Amino acid sequence: MNHQHYILFKPHGYLSQFIYNGKRASRKKLLGELHDFVEGTMAVGRLDEDSEGLIFLTTDGKESYAILSQKYEKEYHVQVDGIITDEAIELMRSGIEIGIEGIKYLTKPCQAKIIDTPIFPPRAKPIRDERHGPTTWVAIILREGKFRQVRKMTAAAGFPTLRLVRVRIGERWLNDMQPGQVEEVAQF
Repeated sequence: MNHQHYILFKPHGYLSQFIYNGKRASRKKLLGELHDFVEGTMAVGRLDEDSEGLIFLTTDGKESYAILSQKYEKEYHVQVDGIITDEAIELMRSGIEIGIEGIKYLTKPCQAKIIDTPIFPPRAKPIRDERHGPTTWVAIILREGKFRQVRKMTAAAGFPTLRLVRVRIGERWLNDMQPGQVEEVAQF
């Protein structure tokens, strides 16, 4: 069977799914609104509604499973509230305690560092402006992906996330894609 594979720049405000049966379903934006995907296409990994960036989509369940494994690094560029400290960066690097479904979880060691402000397309819903205080951009590279993990890590370190963009999965980069842009690819 020939499988279809896609990369997508998920815009802010979209759910990383094709069907939503929850409350206010008619107000939710879904990935299927961005492109006419072939039947059986599934998102590989998720980004929450407020997050943006690179998502893989495929019709191949085996490929989906491999990408979700810890084999692939996932890199996020994260704007946090305040001027982040070296101590907070080290906490995230070495593993920080967060809550997952009401249970305390110590994240695995990861890479984290302060970066220059990246250039991303403006969001439809703007981030607060400079009048509300300074912000810092941080690159975080993980091999795991617990529910809202990056947001929970920055909050646990004392610097809540304001904007989160996944820029890389494995060797595939977001590059100059625009929000909502979909590209069919031969493989991941």
